Amino acid sequence: MTTIEITTIEPLTHLEAMRLQADELEYTLASLRSLDDVAWSAATDCPAWDLRAMYQHVLGACEAGASMRENIHQLRRARAHRKQQGGPLEAALSTVQVRERIDLSPTQIVERLATIAPKTVRGRKRTPALVRNHARLAVDGPVHETWKFGYLIDTIYLRDLWMHRVDMSRALNRPLELSPNHDGRIVADVVAEWARRHGKPFVLELTGPVGGTYSLDPDLPGAEHLSLDAVEFCRTLAGRAPAAGLLTTVVPF
Repeated sequence: MTTIEITTIEPLTHLEAMRLQADELEYTLASLRSLDDVAWSAATDCPAWDLRAMYQHVLGACEAGASMRENIHQLRRARAHRKQQGGPLEAALSTVQVRERIDLSPTQIVERLATIAPKTVRGRKRTPALVRNHARLAVDGPVHETWKFGYLIDTIYLRDLWMHRVDMSRALNRPLELSPNHDGRIVADVVAEWARRHGKPFVLELTGPVGGTYSLDPDLPGAEHLSLDAVEFCRTLAGRAPAAGLLTTVVPF
């Protein structure tokens, strides 16, 4: 298998990210439409969330992406919640999204998500380059740093959608449908960011249908050699599985 030098992986462009988000929403909706009533109550890897709550959160995030008014509303409520309860803003925002959609049935969640999905992608796609490249957002979990707004709307929202589809497959013990062009591109982008964040030499062999072998200065002394499933690699970086060595490097999802 050809080894991919990490520096050759191109960052996601805005248009590419929007295409991947549109496709990911379609895959998500197809999966949700296959669920029966019992499946919606399955526990997930997200503490305190069953599938229904997890997709109340996803719906809330998509509705915020489609409407600036809704986005501002959620941020105001989240900041008020954080002021009262503490914790990261991201967690407060998720709490608000779930709480305000708590009465929605599974059918209503799917119908609203199907309606809002193209509007979400369209709204994010229209975000001006000036805003994407120069507006900044301070985050306080799982990492404490400042992001460009474009990183949030292009990368984080895509990873969040994708990881929750992974969560769904695990909650239901169902196979996860994966394709190199879609899921493989998301995984490669995660690998590249992981490598930039730790900056140490390594050889990483990812197995499975969207796997590959990646490296950075593999001949340097102390280069760490790792081998694991590609999806499990992403789950580990996202804090959903135990980590050691370079896998303790957090990559936001």
